[in-house]
Amino acid sequence: MILLRRLLGDVLRRQRQRQGRTLREVSSSARVSLGYLSEVERGQKEASSELLAAICDALDVRMSELMREVSDELALAELAQSARATEPVPTPVRPMLGSVSVTGVPPERVTIKAPADVVAA
Repeated sequence: MILLRRLLGDVLRRQRQRQGRTLREVSSSARVSLGYLSEVERGQKEASSELLAAICDALDVRMSELMREVSDELALAELAQSARATEPVPTPVRPMLGSVSVTGVPPERVTIKAPADVVAA
């Protein structure tokens, strides 16, 4: 089940973190208790429109922008949910990869790509 309050909280948290701000800073600016804001971000509390307006003001984000991002997240979640419900569970496929030597290559520089015929399946 997709919970709107969880999606909303995720978007609020990302907005705050993009700005490099703490919960304490935003809660103080929005005049919302730190604990309550934390619960909203974790999707444990439903935020009223007044509370959302105060948080958006504190983050200097338009509520329409916030809701657009939540709407996009919801659309993706619905697509993923319907795809899981309608598609049969695929048999795991392990692509055969040729021998690859990565000696002396830093791990963060190694990229492994699946063969195109496996990705298209």
